[in-house]
Amino acid sequence: MANTFGKIFTLTTFGESHGEAIGGIIDGCPAGIELNLNAVQNELDRRKPGQSKIVTQRKEPDEVQFLSGIFEGKTTGASIGFIIKNANQRSNDYAHIKDAYRPSHADYTYDKKYGVRDYRGGGRTSARETANWVVGGAVAKQVISAIKINAFTSSVGDIFMEKPYQEVDFSNVESNDVRCPDKATAEKMIARINEIKKQGDTIGGTVTCVIQNVPVGWGEPIFDKLHAQLGKAMLSINAVKGFEYGSGFCGAKMKGSEHNDIFNANGTTKTNLSGGIQGGISNGMDIYFRVAFKPVATIMQAQQTIDKDGNIVEMHGKGRHDPCVVPRAVPIVEALAAMVLTDFMLLNSFKKL
Repeated sequence: MANTFGKIFTLTTFGESHGEAIGGIIDGCPAGIELNLNAVQNELDRRKPGQSKIVTQRKEPDEVQFLSGIFEGKTTGASIGFIIKNANQRSNDYAHIKDAYRPSHADYTYDKKYGVRDYRGGGRTSARETANWVVGGAVAKQVISAIKINAFTSSVGDIFMEKPYQEVDFSNVESNDVRCPDKATAEKMIARINEIKKQGDTIGGTVTCVIQNVPVGWGEPIFDKLHAQLGKAMLSINAVKGFEYGSGFCGAKMKGSEHNDIFNANGTTKTNLSGGIQGGISNGMDIYFRVAFKPVATIMQAQQTIDKDGNIVEMHGKGRHDPCVVPRAVPIVEALAAMVLTDFMLLNSFKKL
C-alpha cells in the first residue's frame, strides 16, 4: 500500500478512522525552520469535523502532538513524527455494513484487493486520513512562507461564485461556514446544503486554489511536470473527480490566437491562461486550479447494494456524515499544494548546487 507522498519533502502516514490514533512522519524538512505550532493546529481546526452545522457532527478535537524532529521551536533536520488521537468514534454506526458494500465507496474494491477490510468508518480509506495531510501541509507552508496559497469554495451544486479569482478578497474565506469569499453566494450555498441535508442526501462542488509568488523554474519538463504533480495530489483527495488548471477545459474551445499568453518585456504575460505553468515549469505568474468533488457517497436514504456473498440487499445510511465535503476540503487542497511546492523548491535547490 502506498503510504508516502513526495520525493524529498515526504509525508508517510498511518492509522484508521476508528483506530486509536492517526499520524505520520515528515522527512526531508530542512533544519532550522522556526515552526509556529499554533499555526499548524489552526490548519487542523479548519479541517476538523463538527465545526459547523453544515458538516459532519463527529466531535474530534484533532489536537496534534509532535514527537520528534523539533527542538526549541525549530526543526532539527530529523524526522518529524506526530500523532492525532481519535476521540469520538461510534463504531456501532457501521455494524450494518460489516458484510455489505456501500455504493460508490471503497468497500468493494478494497475488500477484493486485500481480502480484508476495516468497515468502521471505512478504516484506512476514510477521509479522516486527510488530517495527517493537513499537518504535513501546515509544516510545508512554513518552509515556503513567502509563497501564498489560498483556496476557497467556488461552487456547490449548480451555485457558482462568478467573481474571477483576481477580484477575490482571500481574507473573507473564513468569514462563513462554507468558505466562499463572496457573502451573497455563500448564503445561497449554505441554504442549498441545508436543503439537501434535510432530504437525507448529499451534494458536491468545487474548490479553487490560487498560488502566488512562486519563482520561475519550479517543476520538470517531462514526467514530473508541476501541474501533473499538483493534479496527482488533488486527485488523491477522497471524493475528487476532476482537476483543471489555467484555462482548463474551457481552453479546448479556444483558438491559439485567443489562448496564447503574450509576453511583456519583463517576462510576465498579458494574460494567464497558462495558469502560471508552461511546459511543466512555473513561469512566475499566479498558479490557479480548480478541484471538483463528488457528492458524499453515504446518504440517509435506502439504496440497493450487494453483500459479500453477492446477494442483493437494501442499505440505509447511518452515522455522522458531511452533506457536502467541500467546505472542509479547502484546507486539504492548500496542504497538498504546499507539500508539492515544497518538494519542488528543494529539488530546484539541489539542481543548482
